[in-house]
Amino acid sequence: MKKILFLLVVLAAGLGIGGGAAYAMVRMLGIGASAAQAEAEAEKKEEPARFVPTGRVLAPLVFADGRLAGYAAFEVQLEVDEAKADFVTARIPLLLHAINMRTYRTPLAAGPDGMLPNLDAFRKVVDTAATEAFGAHMIRKVAVTAATPA
Repeated sequence: MKKILFLLVVLAAGLGIGGGAAYAMVRMLGIGASAAQAEAEAEKKEEPARFVPTGRVLAPLVFADGRLAGYAAFEVQLEVDEAKADFVTARIPLLLHAINMRTYRTPLAAGPDGMLPNLDAFRKVVDTAATEAFGAHMIRKVAVTAATPA
């Protein structure tokens, strides 16, 4: 009798734990939700976006050892919520200042002669500078749209 009672308790506990895990996975990962429901929820959460141009950004191309290889001019666009676009546009000079304070310390030179800019490193510099200039979670994405040697 004790064995049967023990097995029933173990079975009930296993069903409870398994059911709880399945419920948690459905809630966290959205498993089982229709594509239309997921798309509708995503549209509700996202505000309309707008790209704000920063203008021409001149940055030094520095090797990892600190030597200057040359300069590059970058065109950058910042993706922001529509409601925050005016705030970001008004503070672009603070962003440019923060970029200038970081680029000479960041190795951006790539290629054998150092005249190819490292776009990923520059994008990270702009992203960090944007957090300083505008605050956290103001910029959705940083798009480097052009890079030319200067």
